[in-house]
Amino acid sequence: MLKRTHYAGELSEAHVGSEVILSGWVQTIRNLGSVLFFDLRDREGIAQVILHESDDSSLFSQAADLGREYVLSVRGNVRLRENPNPSIPTGRVELVAQEMEIFSSSAVPPIHIQEDDKAREELRLKYRYLDLRKKTVMDRLRMRSRIYQSLRSSLHELDFTEVETPILYKPTPERARDYLVPSRVNPGKFYALPQSPQTLKQLLMIGGCDKYFQIAKCFRDEDLRADRQPEFTQLDLEMSFVEQEDIFALNEKLMATLFKDIKGIDIKIPFDRLSYAQALERYGSDKPDRRYGLEILALENVFKESNIGFLRSAVEAGDSVKGIFLPGTDLYSRNQLKSLENKVRTFGAAGLATLIFAPEISGSLAKIIGEKEKEALYSLCDEKEGIVFIISGKKKTVLTALGNLRTTIAREKELFDPSEHDFVWIVDFPAFTYSEEEGRYVSEHHPFTMPKREHLPLLDSDPSSVLAECYDLVIDGYETASGSIRIHDSALQAKVFSLLGLSQEQIEERFGFFIEALKYGTPPHGGIAFGIDRLSMILSGTENIRDVVAFPKTQDATDLMSDAPTAAGEGQLKELHLSIVQKEEE
Repeated sequence: MLKRTHYAGELSEAHVGSEVILSGWVQTIRNLGSVLFFDLRDREGIAQVILHESDDSSLFSQAADLGREYVLSVRGNVRLRENPNPSIPTGRVELVAQEMEIFSSSAVPPIHIQEDDKAREELRLKYRYLDLRKKTVMDRLRMRSRIYQSLRSSLHELDFTEVETPILYKPTPERARDYLVPSRVNPGKFYALPQSPQTLKQLLMIGGCDKYFQIAKCFRDEDLRADRQPEFTQLDLEMSFVEQEDIFALNEKLMATLFKDIKGIDIKIPFDRLSYAQALERYGSDKPDRRYGLEILALENVFKESNIGFLRSAVEAGDSVKGIFLPGTDLYSRNQLKSLENKVRTFGAAGLATLIFAPEISGSLAKIIGEKEKEALYSLCDEKEGIVFIISGKKKTVLTALGNLRTTIAREKELFDPSEHDFVWIVDFPAFTYSEEEGRYVSEHHPFTMPKREHLPLLDSDPSSVLAECYDLVIDGYETASGSIRIHDSALQAKVFSLLGLSQEQIEERFGFFIEALKYGTPPHGGIAFGIDRLSMILSGTENIRDVVAFPKTQDATDLMSDAPTAAGEGQLKELHLSIVQKEEE
């Protein structure tokens, strides 16, 4: 067997005159009659191989039968090319073949193994094992491996203990649905795949582990997005005898080391902080991207006495009138502005008003706005040319619509440098929100989060006003990590469960083991979990989480390659004491 001595993508002028053996896949073939070229591809890149019929007719004949994606090894000498190719790193050299060993042939692949193949994503996912042969795709997976290495190395140096927790466990009280696994040996009972190792890592703190981490597989049966998968990986951390500041300091250093290791860049620590309320008021989101401006402007005072009826009425009704200002000239056409209006309507806004400051004032408000209001707006915009986008209505709807509008505008107008990164802690979240749909309070994060001590008296009288000791780390507009200081008192934990509408029987059934564990001397503790998939997405510069997962699911949680999920056989269902009930057509 011809065993590789070098990777194809590593060849350079330094190898000229050397004999090397390359192994990989045939990318392209060009047979010119008496001279044959083929590109050999491996995970590092592409190298050109050349054969002359006059040098070895038998070898030339062997090469002439090659096809795309044939797998082989080739031995030869490296020389300078007569016609260099500056578009690839190895373009100044080529390999003159002397011996070749073909390991396998290939059927004609359904997708081209090249970066700009323009294949539909569904086709790429169906033939993911072929898609993985592309250098950019494999590079992302290799970067992910280096992310694991960096994180593990840092945490071991900080004396953390890596502990694996069970995959088959109890259903959890998280907001998403569980994936349930029927127990064959316990008929009628089910395990749940973990949404997170939440109670388990807290039990490790009760058990004296002190500093725990795990790169954990987690599962949530929820609707998918471009940055979400039904199964995902998180870096899970928990520490005893800590406060919020300790967790912030440690994880800021962890991220600084990671970004230095992976991208070679220095990031500024400590990170900025925004309260949940500040983030919503300024950016319309609790995961703001601050690499561009477009901060939300409060315009209630501008329009409180306006002749523009719908804006004045909104202020009089106690609703919100807010906007964002995009500086510049010739920014959007009328049709493009209409498209933006349709966009904000999908988030509940009634419409989108505009005023364009230019030598000639225009926009939907231009003919009806008063001079006083125009001057006030112009002053808020630092007397610059540009467009003011205005939305009125219920505060939550207005902020959500403007938050999404600013993100859309920033992407369309390329207002930020993708190579730059923005880190910000979001703190002071509400502990609970009231769900009109469920008719009860629900946890904003999860029910194990410690309320702020000064707000504990409000648990009985005004739960909506209670803030929690929880925090999110937002990087470039993505919620990348989330954590909290945990409740370590059994009575307080039971009280929170009760506030969330659980009966004593339900508390005992679901969390009795955990409530009991808290009674046996629990240290104060807290932690955080990083989404490895999102972190990999940010570090690799892609906006689709499927790009950094080896074998991802589609938007409807299916695996196009293996056709999972599939129906279970009658024998399997019988063993599990299950039967399928067909939904009746309405």
